[in-house]
Amino acid sequence: MDTKQKQLENALHAAQMYYYQNLPMKKIAAELQVSHSTVSRLLSWAKDQGLIEIRINDIRGRADSLEESIKLHYKIQSAQIVPVPEIAGEQAWQERVARVAASYLNQYMESGMVLGVAWGGTINRVAANLTPKSLVGVQVVQLNGGEIVSNPSVNHAGWLVSQFANNYEAKAHLFPVPTFFDYPETKQALWRERSIQQILQLHQEADILLYTIGSPRGQLMSATYMGNYLQEQDFAEMEREGVVGDIANMMIRQDGSYQGIPLNERACGPQLELFRKVSRSICVVSGYNKLAGLRAALAGGYVTDLILDEPTAHKLVASI
Repeated sequence: MDTKQKQLENALHAAQMYYYQNLPMKKIAAELQVSHSTVSRLLSWAKDQGLIEIRINDIRGRADSLEESIKLHYKIQSAQIVPVPEIAGEQAWQERVARVAASYLNQYMESGMVLGVAWGGTINRVAANLTPKSLVGVQVVQLNGGEIVSNPSVNHAGWLVSQFANNYEAKAHLFPVPTFFDYPETKQALWRERSIQQILQLHQEADILLYTIGSPRGQLMSATYMGNYLQEQDFAEMEREGVVGDIANMMIRQDGSYQGIPLNERACGPQLELFRKVSRSICVVSGYNKLAGLRAALAGGYVTDLILDEPTAHKLVASI
């Protein structure tokens, strides 16, 4: 048995004794004939490798909780509210929300699934916090086109999709189109190409969609609006149409509608009905600037599972 295999065996044994049998680390160390500190390192390594998943079942009365208020009002399957001090700042909120989202996704990913991923800063953080999970026959498909050209803190779409694919030992499917075309006719022509049709078909076959809400405002302005994709006339058009944010490049109004917005004719993203019909549409949101877009997404029925920081959740519930 080589060193890595021995480490794997010891980590599995340590995890089983610690979590299933409730044995103290001292007892585990004696059985494995290693030191107490080695047991601690084995358990940490097992978590990092995805051998251990921790789920907290909150059995407190939650009728008046933020989660229950959001679930009942918006009729969604799940609302995960991430505790974080308001004083910590929005970057800290985003990081904590991303960690919870990465763990949450692992709970539902299974062999044979198709995962659709929309690129952006928040989902970029989710990718950085993934824990490996060995699955078979998984496919990961990019939902919206484009790459970051002016924000070095956000990795490009190809990297993002590859991170998710590598994490689940899956096949990656990139969507090799820009964020927006200059002309609607260009999009219409490209959408007829067989290679693009294959990607669009995978969108329809997705079991889980993972995305965030794009916002043109606030401290953590979304990547779509920080690049050079949109011009002044585009922002003026958004104002006229009452756009409050976007989902995977598709602009949405306050009531969740998106039809008839000229910019969407050039946007490289899926029709939003896709988010209504999929089994799980996981929306990961952090920050006050995304509240208007989040309300629109909830009003449009594009969310089944919501992961949200606590300060923003309080503001969301206050507006109900």
